[in-house]
Amino acid sequence: MENPPTLAIAYHSGRGHTDVLAQAVRAGAEAAGAEVNMVTVEAMDDTKWETLDAADAIVFGAPTYMGSASGQFHMFAASTNKRWGRQAWKDKLGSGFTIGACKAGDKDSTLGYFATLGHQHGMIWVSLGLLPGWHLSHESENDLNRLGYFNGAAGTLPGDLPADEIHKADIATAEHLGRRVTEQTAIYLAGRAALANR
Repeated sequence: MENPPTLAIAYHSGRGHTDVLAQAVRAGAEAAGAEVNMVTVEAMDDTKWETLDAADAIVFGAPTYMGSASGQFHMFAASTNKRWGRQAWKDKLGSGFTIGACKAGDKDSTLGYFATLGHQHGMIWVSLGLLPGWHLSHESENDLNRLGYFNGAAGTLPGDLPADEIHKADIATAEHLGRRVTEQTAIYLAGRAALANR
């Protein structure tokens, strides 16, 4: 791409599991042509805020703890209020990803929380854009979106297993999310440029 979209991944990882998905989102986005910046949200500074402000799209990520995103992510979200007040992130594209130990485990609550945060900032939310996998008898747990989420990408792994055992389908689903956000951001930017030049 002549002017590649810039994508920031703003996330918290408690024990490394969310980081695996964040790196997969990054890989998918870079494969689709994005310039990607990783922003860990638990220790924000001016440089990290400037990275988020300059990005064309922001993808939020956190583990699902007790029915929502981790406390560290919630603290970050609360600290975005100055951006909210001046609508600094309005019309950026956004999406999200999460992982939790239970196959259901309220991950949709976390993805919905990310979407609400994005909507409060005036962002344009990008869905996963996949039908559910593994929901018919002839389908497989190796399918993309095997857990059947739509607001973003989700993964699951028993809580006593290390991050390097995250299911390959969940990693591939996160890669798909990175590609989709990049592609939709490129379309949006091209359309905005075309309207400006009419």
